[in-house]
Amino acid sequence: MIFRDRSSAGQQLARQLSAYANRDDVIVLALPRGGVPVACEVAVALHAPLQVYVVRKLRTPGQPELAMGAIAPGGVRVLNQEVVDALRIAGEEIDREAAVQQPARIDAKNATVLLVDDGLATGSTMRAAIAAIRQLEPARVVVAVPVGASDTCRELERLADEVVCASIPEEFSSVGRWYLDFHQVSDDEIRELLARHAR
Repeated sequence: MIFRDRSSAGQQLARQLSAYANRDDVIVLALPRGGVPVACEVAVALHAPLQVYVVRKLRTPGQPELAMGAIAPGGVRVLNQEVVDALRIAGEEIDREAAVQQPARIDAKNATVLLVDDGLATGSTMRAAIAAIRQLEPARVVVAVPVGASDTCRELERLADEVVCASIPEEFSSVGRWYLDFHQVSDDEIRELLARHAR
């Protein structure tokens, strides 16, 4: 299944999440950046509150585009041990980068939390988000994405209470392959989407 764009993907994903509509305990958490347009559509369809859940990439020293892991609110870290070992990254360097990237906490106690992104490739960001949300004592954690790699979806089923993936292609390759429009989501676009949702 090829999605027109993230908004269209969010509308299709929302149909598979209809059991969570009109419930007081549900919170939709968007993983930025790409998850925000998807999550906005899900939150509108389910009549649920929306928040952006910031899981930040831990940048490799000297190679900021290469992630050595991710950090979520509450200080939860998921490291890519292969990268850390291959580049011999010291613990102090990881601690320094984690201190810079540390996001703020949110309140999810006893809530049913829908963690929404635009897709799952390796799943490192989602794993960090799940671990962080678990610390907040939610009633239930649901991973919701339009498209995902089958191995990653299976792995996350062991960590989340439920994984809802609208499409699990046999040959995945990358998230962007399954969108006609997969542009980089800008800060302005995120602000506009959140403002529109708040109205």
